[in-house]
Amino acid sequence: MKLLTGIIALAVISVLPTLLSTAHAAQQGGTSAGECPVKPIRILVGFTPGGGPDITARYIAQKLSEEFRQQVVVDNRPGAGGTVAANLAASANPDGYTLLSVSSAHAVAPAIYEKLPYDARRDLAGISLSAVSKYVLVSSPSAVFKSTKDLITAARTKPGQLNFSSAGTGSGSHFAGELLISMAKIEVVHIPFKGIPEALTEAMTGRVHFFMAPIANAVALVRDGKLAGLGVSSLQRDTLLPNVPTIAESGVPGYDSVLWFGVLTAAQTPRPLINTLNRQITRILGDPELRKRWAPIGLEPSPTTPADFDKLIAADIATFTRLAKAGNIKAQ
Repeated sequence: MKLLTGIIALAVISVLPTLLSTAHAAQQGGTSAGECPVKPIRILVGFTPGGGPDITARYIAQKLSEEFRQQVVVDNRPGAGGTVAANLAASANPDGYTLLSVSSAHAVAPAIYEKLPYDARRDLAGISLSAVSKYVLVSSPSAVFKSTKDLITAARTKPGQLNFSSAGTGSGSHFAGELLISMAKIEVVHIPFKGIPEALTEAMTGRVHFFMAPIANAVALVRDGKLAGLGVSSLQRDTLLPNVPTIAESGVPGYDSVLWFGVLTAAQTPRPLINTLNRQITRILGDPELRKRWAPIGLEPSPTTPADFDKLIAADIATFTRLAKAGNIKAQ
């Protein structure tokens, strides 16, 4: 048993990069050149540049690079709702040199794909949540309903005759809508589109009755009166649209659906290394200037412990799986 313990200890030491020694430096407020990783770190992103997972990853990469004095590269690997990149991260060497920036689509994938080449809970470990964003329930300004309560009343009066758009089957906007339908106990037809712009356009014209839009994409249209903002998806109102009530206070008590982003790595990565990365990322996200920088695009820095991020992922997988089964939702 002592021999086995010694072998395991040596194995752990062999995969720990010099990054581990940054724990002391982080407590002192910095990282010296001698405590840097010995090779570039890669952050995989399962989506094209410009979206939340990419924006958050690039900021974190820049700051980690400055702290570690080593190159931190963002590697976009779009495909299959982020699962291509997730599989690469899950099968990577668990040494802290391969990270994964995800959105809440990471928790959707196990709910809608019959088979995945990895297990989202077993093969990947959370480092930290990086940011959260909200949805806003929008409709055409010419729609007969002017509030969430009005929409629910209309849907109950005419079961199956109202519809809603989404950015695609299995997207965050789709499941935010499905959660509303489930909690409000209404029957509404889902109409998926290829992306957010198309889903917004259909809501503006009134060809669909409503859309759960990411707030960053809809805020200007709501302010300009091109869309009617009926409700915000979080439990608290959003500072970008302070006059728009929450859905929870507008007829669906407890409704809470946010779009989140975070950083993971391979599950077998040693826990001390995950904790060191967590400390660094938490410090990066705690910069008040970052909050000001991200606020206009609807992103709120939201660092967590690794354990809390893992709990969030597990809880969302359970919620999305329940909704997918109830609505017979499968990846297309």
